Parts: sequence; C-alpha cells; structure tokens
Amino acid sequence: MISSLLIALREGLEVALIIGIVLGYLDKVHAEKLKPVVWRGFFVGAITSIIIAGILFAIGVRLEGRAEALFEGFAMLTAAAMLTWVIFWLGSQNQYSEIQARTEVALQQNRRTALFSLAYFAVVREGIELALFMLAAQISSGGIQTLIGALTGLAAAFFAGWLTFKSISRLDLRSFFRVTNILLIFFAAGLVGSGVHELNEAGILPTFIQEIWNINSIFNDKSDAGLFFKALFGYDGNPSLSEALAYGTYLLIAGLLFFKKKKKVKNT
Repeated sequence: MISSLLIALREGLEVALIIGIVLGYLDKVHAEKLKPVVWRGFFVGAITSIIIAGILFAIGVRLEGRAEALFEGFAMLTAAAMLTWVIFWLGSQNQYSEIQARTEVALQQNRRTALFSLAYFAVVREGIELALFMLAAQISSGGIQTLIGALTGLAAAFFAGWLTFKSISRLDLRSFFRVTNILLIFFAAGLVGSGVHELNEAGILPTFIQEIWNINSIFNDKSDAGLFFKALFGYDGNPSLSEALAYGTYLLIAGLLFFKKKKKVKNT
C-alpha cells in the first residue's frame, strides 16, 4: 500500500502541476475561455488511462504458470525502467518551463487541438506509467491494498497541487521530489530484483546460485513486516545470486547518478 501511495502521489502531482501550469498561463494571458479545452483533454486522458490499466490488469489475471512469471517479470522490469526515467528526467524543473512554452505556442497558433493534446498526452503518459507501477506493486502487495494506496496518493496529490496553485500553501517541490526520488530509487531497485526473480522462475535468466543466503528464520518475507518491505523495497529472504546482483547493481548505479546530479545542481 505504501509503495502504491508514494508512486500515485508522485505521478498525480506531476499531472496536477502540468495542468496547473497550463491553466495558470491561460489566466496570465487572459485566455480563460480556453480552459474547458484543457479540462476536456484531462478527462479524456484519464478515461483512456483507466481503459489501458484495465487491459493490463486483465492480461495479468488471465495468465498462469510460466506465462504469468514472464509477464510479471517483464512488467516489473519495464516499470523499473520507466520509474528510472521519471526520477532522472522528470525530476528536473526544466519540464515545467517547457510545458509553459508549448502552451504559448499553442495559443499563438490559436489551436484548440494543440491545447487539448497537451493536456491529454500529459495525463495519458502519467496514467500509463502509473498503471505499470500499480501492476508491479499489486504483484507484491495485493490488489485491494494497491488500489487503496493509489487512490489515497492521487487524492493527496491533487489536493497538494490545488493548494499550491491557489497560493494557500507553498509546496517546496524541490525538497518533495528529492525525498520521493530517494524512496523511488529503492522501490525501482526492488522492482529490478523482483523482476529478475520472476524471470528466474520462468527459466529465462540463470540463478547462478539458487540461494546465496536464507534469513527467513530471522525475518520471513511472508510475515506482515516482510510483505511490507517486499512491497516497498523488494525484500527477499532467500534471493538468488542473479537477483541480488541485479538489485545491488541498480541501487549502486542509480544512487551514484542521483547524488552526482544533486551535487551538480548545488554547484550551478
């Protein structure tokens, strides 16, 4: 539940900020009459995202055995790749000035279609990412908990976005993204490790060593606490060598890149 809440909060806030920037710019240039176009793009994008999410979950439910392990493994690795992109590309503030620039171009061209598409594809992009993340999260923590976490995160995200753009409360976006990025790096590492574990079970990737350790007698990954850490960080009490290597390698590389980027931002 915590992992889905965190991801939904992050993705939902991205959408809220993008839509808020577009609406705010329309206010700035006194083009309020075009706001309904943006909202139509938002709602159509949300419906599209729900349909795509339903298809993805339906495919996952129908598969069994090796096919299910393959689907879950590749879904986790795909979600980890997209999550990495979110952390290192969408984490920058440059995207918001880019959104404003695209809104300005759309207004100069007097194209309602351009404004609609800007809102629509922003929502669909985040929606597909969220659907993949939720699919990966529910494999570890269960469907109901994932859904509750996602809905709670989305509600919190849009409330935070509303407060920010109403100027009632100032959300420190840089600190927010820095903290969530660190947590998401660990979550992505867990997705990589769990994805490799599923591909081990499907016989696609070698284990090298079936169990490099087994600490389930001390901290069982099937216990309540173990399931919590499994859902959030990909904890496995008896990982294979390839699973542990994948987890550790991702965590090391992503961590070094993140702190290198953070240091570069501080020096500029």
